[in-house]
Amino acid sequence: MKKYIAEVIGTFALVFCGTGAIIINQETNGIVTHAGVAITFGLIVMTMIYALGNISGAHLNPAVSIAFAIAKRFPAKQILPYIVSQVAGALLASIILKVLFPDNQLLGSTVPAGSAWQSFILELILTFFLMLVIINVATGSKEQGMFAGLAIGATVLLDAMFAGPICGASMNPARSLAPALVSGHLEYLWIYLTATILGAVSAIPVWKYLSNNSTNK
Repeated sequence: MKKYIAEVIGTFALVFCGTGAIIINQETNGIVTHAGVAITFGLIVMTMIYALGNISGAHLNPAVSIAFAIAKRFPAKQILPYIVSQVAGALLASIILKVLFPDNQLLGSTVPAGSAWQSFILELILTFFLMLVIINVATGSKEQGMFAGLAIGATVLLDAMFAGPICGASMNPARSLAPALVSGHLEYLWIYLTATILGAVSAIPVWKYLSNNSTNK
């Protein structure tokens, strides 16, 4: 139960601070800036890994939990409870942001700036990169070393910095699902539910291949 509570808290913090930065940037006519939003996402992921990584692994992301299970680095029976916890935390954050900013239309929802397929491919590749970093610095239940949070947070920041203006750089189904449900903007949700999971899962065979080659050498 402690693991699930940690996932609720961590994903709540991610969505509250990350999408909160987007909302406040809109409400203040750009004071936070795009770079500020990207930094916020990177920092909150990093800090939650350091705060909760030794309890639940600080997945904060259904795509990551699914990919860890496929890699056999995470018990398959815990996938559903983890996803429920992550979505619950994300929804709670979006609901509170809706109460705080009732006139905001999107609540930080991820919406493509270009075509749907452009954002789909971007999200798939971004999540692939993110999972490839995660699988190499984390064990599935606990983060390894002092640099795991820094490496993962930096990857989130980097992806959000350059790709955020086009696709939103979600890399996380729960992060996209919650604001979409609360704001009622579901039209592009399929991109962020499918591309992120496909991207994370596709990183696992690549990681296994690279790891096996390295071990053999």
